[in-house]
Amino acid sequence: MTGCPARYDEELGYWVVDDPALAREVLLDPDTFRPDNAVLAHKPLSVKALRVLSGVGFALPPTLANNAGESHRPIRAAVARFFSPARVAAVEPLARSLTSARVTGAAEALAGGGQVDLVQAIAAEPPALVVLDMLGLSEVDVPALKAWSLESLELFWGRPDEDRQLEIAHSAAEFYAWLRSRTTAARRAPGDDLFGVLVGLGLTDEEVCAVGYFLLIAGQETTTQLISTAFHRTLRRTPRGEHEEGRGGEVVDPTEVVEEVLREASSVPTWRRVTAQPAVVGEVELPAGAPVLLGLSGHGGPADLAFGVGIHRCLGAGLARLEARVALECAAGLLSAVRLVEEPPMIDLLSFRAPKRLLVTSVRNAE
Repeated sequence: MTGCPARYDEELGYWVVDDPALAREVLLDPDTFRPDNAVLAHKPLSVKALRVLSGVGFALPPTLANNAGESHRPIRAAVARFFSPARVAAVEPLARSLTSARVTGAAEALAGGGQVDLVQAIAAEPPALVVLDMLGLSEVDVPALKAWSLESLELFWGRPDEDRQLEIAHSAAEFYAWLRSRTTAARRAPGDDLFGVLVGLGLTDEEVCAVGYFLLIAGQETTTQLISTAFHRTLRRTPRGEHEEGRGGEVVDPTEVVEEVLREASSVPTWRRVTAQPAVVGEVELPAGAPVLLGLSGHGGPADLAFGVGIHRCLGAGLARLEARVALECAAGLLSAVRLVEEPPMIDLLSFRAPKRLLVTSVRNAE
């Protein structure tokens, strides 16, 4: 390998590889740089938190993101069929309808003189509703799924103190118990939804739940965060006095904004690997068992690197791009007529970063 070498970050506890070419080479060598630590808790879980999780039989055996074994290929192939290019293209009208309805609601609230959080009002629910539709899943409590998702990301990629760990461990356990119930239902009455397909593969209950756990998070929450970041970047492009009302701002192709965000500020800016044996990154020798943190965005690499490469490339890359583009298209008029009322607080986890809130007011209200 060539390029900038790895460096050890003592605060994070990882060998950090930010050079895009080196990060790509690491991802393309899963035998040396294994995904075993991909979904491990960044901060070790407390005994109390572990006790809560064990109470529901919580387990995340190797399935997709954390699997480099022989079982990875058939599981990935089964899940990939839900996200085929044809199925992704076919879901665009649904994504557009869901988003347009929420943009209309936000515009009405703003016209009434109120402030609106664009994350909750527009970006939050459409990705969840779309992926549930694609996976054939109905009767899902979407607000609960959104809460489970954010709290699970914090549990596994954040640094919560013990009290907070215990609180969000209860959330993760609740989510896992729900996954167990859907798995049990699929065994009793197999269907063609996600759980039916996974059961049909002969996976154990723990494997089915593990796939569902992170697929139902990664399949929608990271897209919400991508959309939120794209909205934030669009709002920052329109300086004071250059809003749509008579003067116009910078007109930007939504596709270009999405690709820019993926290159420079992806909602998934890093990912983890661990060395299976002594390895060399650049000119730096890493011992066996070295935890590695790869920079996927913000270091001059291509947009595609944000979705990973190789056998673990994100299955929802095409869907995420489509949903983010559609969101920008649907919200273009609204974004050009509002202003942020605060510097957005951020979701700032090891591998997930995006605005937590985008509180805006109408330009007319602000003047």
